[in-house]
Amino acid sequence: MSQQQVLLPYADPAFVADPFPLYRQLRDDGPVRRAVIAGGLEAWLVTRYEDGLAALSHPQLSSDVRDASDPGLIERLPATHRESVLRNMLRSDPPDHTRLRRLVSKAFTAHRVAELRPRVQEIADRLLDEIAPTGRADLIETYALPLPVTVISELLGVPVTDRHDFQQWTDDMILRGTEPPDPARVDGAWRQMHTYLTSLLEAKRARPGDDLLSALIVARDEEQRLDEDELIAMAFLLLAAGYITTVNLIGSGIAALLAHPDQLRMLRDDPALLPGAIEEFLRYDGPVNPGIARFAREDITIAGVNIPRGATVLVASAIADRDPEHFPEPDRLDIARQDNAHLAFGHGIHYCLGAPLARLEGQIAIGTALRRLPGLALAVPPDELRWRPGGLRGPEHLPVTFTFDDATAGSRS
Repeated sequence: MSQQQVLLPYADPAFVADPFPLYRQLRDDGPVRRAVIAGGLEAWLVTRYEDGLAALSHPQLSSDVRDASDPGLIERLPATHRESVLRNMLRSDPPDHTRLRRLVSKAFTAHRVAELRPRVQEIADRLLDEIAPTGRADLIETYALPLPVTVISELLGVPVTDRHDFQQWTDDMILRGTEPPDPARVDGAWRQMHTYLTSLLEAKRARPGDDLLSALIVARDEEQRLDEDELIAMAFLLLAAGYITTVNLIGSGIAALLAHPDQLRMLRDDPALLPGAIEEFLRYDGPVNPGIARFAREDITIAGVNIPRGATVLVASAIADRDPEHFPEPDRLDIARQDNAHLAFGHGIHYCLGAPLARLEGQIAIGTALRRLPGLALAVPPDELRWRPGGLRGPEHLPVTFTFDDATAGSRS
C-alpha cells in the first residue's frame, strides 16, 4: 500500500458536493491513508469499517488534543480561557470523561428523550405553519436549524431569543471551511461565548430552574464534581453539539429523499420505515465528514500500518460507512436496509450521548415535513445545492417548493 500523502480537495466544489468517489478510491487503495484534510491539517485516515470500529475503542487513541504532536491543533483553539474549551467530555479521557459524562447522561436517556416527543412535534408543526402561506422556503433556515436550536435551548434553559448570538459564535469557532480558521476571529467568538455563558450560569445560580444547566450548577456548587472551567466547557459543548449535527441530519435526509424519488415514495407509503430511514441517512451521508479525530498516545499499528506517537488519527466514518465488506451495495440509498450499524455516532465510551435526541428530532422533523408538505420538491436542480466544505457535512441551504396540508397540523408522527 502506498503511503503517499493525499490531499482532500475541499476547495473543489465538485468534491464538496460529492466526496464519495474519492473516498471509495481511498478505501480501495488501503485501510489507512496519510491525508491533508480541511484547513491543511495532516491525519491518518482509517477507511474501512472493522478497522474504524476497533480504532474507536483503541486504548492508546486519545480524545484529548493535548496528546497530539501537531502544535497547530492547539493553536486553532481560542487563546483566551483555553482551558474552558478543552475541559469537556468530548475532548477528555477516563477518569475525567467518565465523571463528566455521568453528570449529564440522565438527561439523554431513551425514556427522558421520549418525554420530549410532544414538545418537539409542537415545534415542528409551528415552524411549518409559519412557512405554509409562502409555498416555498429554505428548509435549513426556516426548519432544520430552528427546530434543534429551540429544543436544546429549552432543555438547557437558554433563552431562545439568544440563539442567533450563540449560533454566530459557534459558527465562527467550529464551522470551518477550506482554509485554517482566523485565530483572532476564533478567539473573539470564544470570548463573547465565554462571557455569555458565565453570565447565564450566574443568573441560573441565583434563580435555578428545571433545566440541565441548573442541575449542572448544583453538581458544581454542592457536590464539587465540576470546577468552573468544566462547567463552562460542558455548557458550551451541550449548546453547540446539541444542534449542529442535527441540522445536517435533517437537511441531508430531506435532500437525499428528494434526490431519490423511489425512496421518498416508499417512506410516504409506509411511515413505519422512518426510524430505519434515519439510520440510513446517517450511514449514507452522515453529518460528520470525513470522521472522528483521535490522537496516538504511543506508536501504534492499525491494519498493519505503523502510526507514530502524537499523530492525528481520523476514523473516517463517512468512508467506512460505505465499506462494501460490511454494507451490501453501500452507495445505494436504501431506507429499508437491515443491520445498519453505522459509525456516524461513534463507538465505545465516546458514543454520542445525544444520539437518542438526534434520532427523535430527525424522525419528527422529516416525518412531519413529508406528511404536511405533500408537494415537497427541490426549487433548484440537485447539483446546484451547496454543501458545507469541511468537517461537518450538510446542505448550506435547501430551497424547496411545496403544497401544504393544514389538515395534518398537530398530528403525531
